[in-house]
Amino acid sequence: MSQENRDQVEFWSSHVGQKWVRRQTSLDALMQPVLDGILARADLHSGHRVLDIGCGSGAASLAAAEAVGDAGAVLGVDVSPPLLNLARERAADLPHVNFHHGDATELDLDPPYHRLISRFGVMFFSNPAASFAQLARQMHPGAKLSFAAWGQIPENPFFTLPARAARETLGAMPKSDPDAPGPFAFRDPERIEQVLHDAGWKEITCEVVALNLTPVGGPDDLADQMCDIGPAGGAITHFDATEAQIADLRQAIADALQPFAQNDTFHLPAQINFVTATKP
Repeated sequence: MSQENRDQVEFWSSHVGQKWVRRQTSLDALMQPVLDGILARADLHSGHRVLDIGCGSGAASLAAAEAVGDAGAVLGVDVSPPLLNLARERAADLPHVNFHHGDATELDLDPPYHRLISRFGVMFFSNPAASFAQLARQMHPGAKLSFAAWGQIPENPFFTLPARAARETLGAMPKSDPDAPGPFAFRDPERIEQVLHDAGWKEITCEVVALNLTPVGGPDDLADQMCDIGPAGGAITHFDATEAQIADLRQAIADALQPFAQNDTFHLPAQINFVTATKP
């Protein structure tokens, strides 16, 4: 396992994983349009064996299990024990759904799988071409891949809005490399296509889609969530913010979110790269 992948394991095994567990219901609702897009392109059928990479708390795995039925099987893979514990609880009554704790880059499965899906779970590989090549080895010839990654940074206020509010409220965070393993590593469709081509996948498409995320509750609820996870949560930890500072940041985020809550609807625009490919 590379050092970068070890860093991801440590990150998602820490208190961060517990925060995502606590936010599971609201996060799944927020990201439902993304999961719908993945499944619409995955071409799942009864009897398929499905591999869900970066499965988190299991939303995509459970949806895939419903599509493939008892004749099929789903294996969710993630590096976060807290999230996998919740996923196993949610799938306790589904014997055809299982979960594996480990690095997807090191998988060696038998028998092979028919479909590979991922909701924001593949942008963290330290060597993405090698990782996708290893994943291809787990798949039947003709197997299909369908995953979602965040598009261009300015088109995703889920990140930019709380980051800007945190910068104005707490201060500037150290600059990070968006091309490094992380949420925006696959924002460039050309890079995605090159990585998959180098990994041996064929019939590669990357559809850039503007859609609306669907938060639960109103701006105050989403602001509270954003202070727990994501850029604002990271800034709170980095600056060891006081309760008063956190309250100011939460209010600043809620105020910035107000324009997205109009006429009894609350939608947050996003740009998502929906990627499909085939194993030869």
